[in-house]
Amino acid sequence: MPAEPVPTARPVSGGTMQPGRQLSTSIDATVPTAARMYDHYLGGKDNYAADRAACEELDKVVPSTRALALNNRRFLQRMVRTLAEDYGIRQFLDHGSGLPTQDNVHQVAQRVDPTSHVVYVDNDPMVLVHGRALLEQDDRTAVIQADIRDTEAIFSHEETRRLIDFSRPVAVLFNSVMHCIPDSDTEGPPALVSRVVEQLVPGSFMVMCQLVSEDTKVREFVTDFMAQATQGHWGRVRQEKDVASWFEGMDILEPGLVEVSTWRPDTEVAPRQLTQEWIEFGGVGRIR
Repeated sequence: MPAEPVPTARPVSGGTMQPGRQLSTSIDATVPTAARMYDHYLGGKDNYAADRAACEELDKVVPSTRALALNNRRFLQRMVRTLAEDYGIRQFLDHGSGLPTQDNVHQVAQRVDPTSHVVYVDNDPMVLVHGRALLEQDDRTAVIQADIRDTEAIFSHEETRRLIDFSRPVAVLFNSVMHCIPDSDTEGPPALVSRVVEQLVPGSFMVMCQLVSEDTKVREFVTDFMAQATQGHWGRVRQEKDVASWFEGMDILEPGLVEVSTWRPDTEVAPRQLTQEWIEFGGVGRIR
């Protein structure tokens, strides 16, 4: 069979990068990425053989991963609809957004109010290529390529400034992405959350969830496997207490911090995460 084509992404203008951090503008089909693996689990077609092979290996130890990804996507959709309908949020800044699929953030938000603005952020150049194609006719939505830890670059980017008014409440999303960030005093999740919160007015929201496990062997295996598979573009699987610490000082919306399939389910028979070797854990916090 012929090799899968490797498209080239256009570089993004605007914003500044921290010294020493570079973003790729080309797509390497031989190295799995979290975004493309997630796309495969959701039934998408924007992934390569390397991504699918990595998913197969991961499934040998944590076979519930596909169900986990689907339940996480449903959580994202419920959460966006809730913030738009019940709290009047009309601005969303989605960090680590991944590849476009069905019912993306802007589609859910704009069904509630067509004037809603959304900015997607991801460091995967393939997300930029497909995101721009999807959003070509939507001037209320944009996708930018940036490392999600580069708060200054993201918040000052020309597209962010065009679409997001930070004098008004914003929902900032870190949905199933913090596990991609290594621990660091200056760039790890606690420091990142602190930087973002400083930029937000009261009444804004922080949405955060990540892969967690209380099983040491699962945490170690998945962390090591993903770090090797993605060539270092990974952080670690954490514990529930780690995620809870990021919400300190915020008012947490009911039902609190939970396994995400149980966060405000649409019906009593909505899909639930049935296995617990690892879960997506988190919730929504309101800035005071």
